[in-house]
Amino acid sequence: MPAIRIQIMTVLENTFTDFYEAVFDTDRDRALEVVDHAVEQGLRPEDIIFSVVVPSIEKMLSELVDSQGATLSQHYICSKVAEEVTDRMVPLFTGRQERKGTVVIGTARGDFHGLGKKIVAGCLKANMYEVHDLGINVSAETFIEEALRVEADIIGVSSMMVHTAIGEEGARKVAALLDERGLHDRIFLIVGGAPYRFDHELYKKVNADGWSENAIEAVRVVDELVGRRA
Repeated sequence: MPAIRIQIMTVLENTFTDFYEAVFDTDRDRALEVVDHAVEQGLRPEDIIFSVVVPSIEKMLSELVDSQGATLSQHYICSKVAEEVTDRMVPLFTGRQERKGTVVIGTARGDFHGLGKKIVAGCLKANMYEVHDLGINVSAETFIEEALRVEADIIGVSSMMVHTAIGEEGARKVAALLDERGLHDRIFLIVGGAPYRFDHELYKKVNADGWSENAIEAVRVVDELVGRRA
């Protein structure tokens, strides 16, 4: 293996280690310093995103779910830093990197829990999706209007409480509006949040096209749905 390739791989491995340690410590400034240093050492922006940032999110989720070695707040900081780094690095890509698609995301009407949604948005951005985050307590009509405005492929509705997951003003109404306006063949609906983790069939009851248990799984679900149109 050429010496320069070995050197790049070493820099990449060190960058991943240092970046992950920084986000694990919830040190945003340190994480950004690691990225800046990596660019100075010659790492391509593409390598930083796909070989440092995305694997860090996946490792953090594994620590959170599998071993309880990380907390939700650490996972949140990791996703927010990932989003920030992605916004900085994508314009610097050496080759044209196409966006995979566009996602409109928000928390259902009557639900004011936004942490999980923000984590999902950060992961989607790091995986080359354009994300429009509508925030919390979002009406079904707003989801539809924004999806049409930005020509979204996916609407994602988060609910942390049972009554906002299955209520008439949540994802169920979004699905109904998509059907009424003849949009369901253009725009897919996905859902997520605690109620869906307790009942894996609940997404069908609100007429969603899919659901995700966590942020990494959300990326896979969105990839699959968007891929149906390819």
